[in-house]
This record gives sequence, structure tokens and C-alpha cells, in this order.
Amino acid sequence: MDGQDQPRVLIVEDDELDRELLRQMTESWGFAVATAADGIEAVEQLEQFHPHVIVTDLVMPRMDGFELLRKLQTMDTAPPSIALTGFGGLEKAVSTIHDLGAFWFLEKPVSDAALRVLLDRAASQSRLAIENQALRLQLSYQGVMLDMVGESAPMQELFSMIRLVAPNKAPVLITGESGTGKELVARAIHSLSGRSKGPFVAINCAALPETLIESELFGHEKGAFTGALERRAGAIERAHGGTLLMDELGEMPVGTQAKLLRVLEDSVVQRLGGRGDTQVDVRYLAATNRDPLQSIRDSKLREDLYYRLNVFHLQLPPLRERREDLAVLCSALIQSLNRRHECRVAGVDAEVMELFQQYHWPGNVRELRNALERAVILARDELVRVRHLPPPFHSRPKPKPSSEEPGVVKLAVGTSVGEAEEALIRLTLEHTRNNKTRAAEILGISTRTLHVKLKEYATREQKAAGTG
Repeated sequence: MDGQDQPRVLIVEDDELDRELLRQMTESWGFAVATAADGIEAVEQLEQFHPHVIVTDLVMPRMDGFELLRKLQTMDTAPPSIALTGFGGLEKAVSTIHDLGAFWFLEKPVSDAALRVLLDRAASQSRLAIENQALRLQLSYQGVMLDMVGESAPMQELFSMIRLVAPNKAPVLITGESGTGKELVARAIHSLSGRSKGPFVAINCAALPETLIESELFGHEKGAFTGALERRAGAIERAHGGTLLMDELGEMPVGTQAKLLRVLEDSVVQRLGGRGDTQVDVRYLAATNRDPLQSIRDSKLREDLYYRLNVFHLQLPPLRERREDLAVLCSALIQSLNRRHECRVAGVDAEVMELFQQYHWPGNVRELRNALERAVILARDELVRVRHLPPPFHSRPKPKPSSEEPGVVKLAVGTSVGEAEEALIRLTLEHTRNNKTRAAEILGISTRTLHVKLKEYATREQKAAGTG
């Protein structure tokens, strides 16, 4: 077994004789070994040696094993650890394994056979986690990242940013229109991070009444308010050791935002009706389909909270800006829907794909999935055809810019003035990358008029989709 293939073990033990005996024994089993005399030396070794497993004593000078285990809990890529102590007992074992995140617990004097079995298991778990993360990253380079697919330049750029931000603990703000997949991005960040074994908790701030959102977020003690019949941990506490997604952040009451800011800054949460603080270790992600800067101007989002969460900003492209992904999206979605509904649909026919390429997709990937779900159920074991699609696709497609002449609207004879106006507005928005103020200037209309027009288009398309 060469050095590159050897599993690596870091032994942390203050007793020099015990440390040397453990080192010799572990090396005889084929492990590469480094040693440390206390937790401080162990943290330094982590950055240089990159162990697959840590074996640590609990009672040591300077930084003891308990503090080292707590330190490891805050690291996204910490290896599994086996705790050793001369002061055993079931209660201490349970506390060490569950509360401090140790892989296992052994009493001194250590059983050679037990230690070897645990080292083999922990090293295998560590290597499997590393291999799984590498596989996920490799797939993302091939246009697939967990439940997201996309070969277009905007999606490849998004995948690249997810790979960049996932391993660290910095907050991420995810923005994009409804239906673009903001929660999928959040789940990908969690799954590709060292916190993937911890909980992923999502809270939708728009779906909760103002009277309940603080209880849902921070938790409450029994009797804190009418109906609080028992103590309940909030979303932040439930996400301890993992990731919390706060969706539709701009819908959170401003007063609650101020309390959230304290949690972000101090890493402590206080339940409603409680007196003591609870320490929490959480990776915070936030999402919104609104322009956050506009939400600040409208006094719906605190500026200090925005800057605290906006360490990394991921902007999701709408489906109309990555139409080249429609084919792979349809293929992936149909495979998933076939399994769900026990169908054997092979794909979509050429006419359907042409309609999809021309459609504006106000509901983005969510709308595409809903359209395909209906179509797959109706098609059962044949290609998806136009007759299987919901009503919005049965009418004549909207005019679209010619791909051969960028920036030009070509209209068929018989196009109404309203359709021509809509086509011109949508093309101008694409040209300005959805900058509505700039688009209104180019079109010679007010920003308010532009917003009214867009709301009319969205309302009409939602009504048409609802009839299906």
C-alpha cells in the first residue's frame, strides 16, 4: 500500500508513552499516522496532514478533547473522530457521540481489536464522503448538479459558483424569478458542503402569518403565548450543524429581521418566552424573487441584514435566457415523471419542442415541469405531442426575435397591436438583462407603465395556465 492510498490517522494524546504505543500499533495496521500532544497541535496538523480519522484523548492540557470535538463541529470538512478516555460510563459515551459529534467512544485501556475495527469503518466512511463529493463535482462539469441540469453558459457559470461557495460557511443570497429553482440551488450548496450529513431546514417567510414567523424561526417555551402548549425548537435550532434556507426573505417582518441579525452576529438564539441563549452552528442561505435593493428602498428589507447575508450572491437565470437547455431539461424531467407516474414516455416531438422554444416561460422551470407532468400522464407510452399540452400551447405562438437577426422583432401578418407591443417589450427587457428602468427609457414609457404591462402579461398567462 503506497503512501497516497494509505488512510491517514491523527492521534491526539498528551501522554507521550501512550501516544507512541498508539502510533506504532496503528502504523502496523497499514495506516499513515501523525501525532499531536493536545488539541491546539491537532488543529495545526489538520491543515497539513488532512487525516481521514482522528483518535483523541479527552483529558489534555491547553485544548482538551471536548473542546477539540466542539472545534471540529464548526468545520465543514472535519474527518470522523474516535474519543478515548480513562473515565468511562454510558452517559459520557452518549454525550460524546451525539452532542460532540464523535464517530465512537472507547474506554482506556483501549482494546486493540475494537480500535482497529473502528479505524477501518471510520476511514472507509471518510473516503466514501470524499469520493461522493468528487463525483458530484464531476457531474456538475457535465451539465448535471444533483437535481439541476443545464449545459448553457449561464448554468455552467452558476454551477461553477456553487462549487466555489459550497465548501465554506459564508452566507449566500440566492435571487431569481419564481420557478427558477432557488431551493434546488440551496440544497446543492448543502449537499456539496461538509455539512451534508447535517440537517437542511427550509422556511418560507411568505407562507407564514406574521404572528407565527418568530415562533417558527426562533422557537418558543411552553406558555410563551396562547396555544404554546409545549416547548418547541425553531428552524434555526433544528438546523444546528447543518444549513438553514430562508426563502422569500423580503416577506419577513422588519422587526423579526432585527432579531435574526443578532443571531447571525452572535451565533445564539433565544426562544420566545425563554431567558437563556442557545449556541447554534448554522450555515445561512436566503432566497428572494424580488430585487433586494428595491426591497431595501421599499423598507421591506433591512439594509444591514442584506449586507450580512449577501457575502455571496447567486443570480439564477430565467428559462427564457437559457432556451438551449430545454432539450436536456425535458429529457431529465420526463425520466423523473415516468418513474413517478409509471409511464414510458420517450420524449417530446419536434412540434412541441418548437413551441417550447418560442414560449416565454413566465413560470420558468416550475411551469415547464407542470406542463410536462400533465403531458406525461396523458401520453402514457408515446411521445408528448401538442394535444397533450395545457391550453396556452394550443394557440398560435407569440412572435419572438429572429435568432438570425439579434435585436430585431419579426411579426407575421395578422399580428395584433397588443402582441406586437408585448414582443417589443420582452425583447427590450432581454436586451437590458431585465433592467426595467433602462428598458422603459429605451421604449419611451414610464417605469410604472412598464410594470403595469408586465403584470397584465403575467396575469393573462396565469389565467390561461389555470384553465388547464
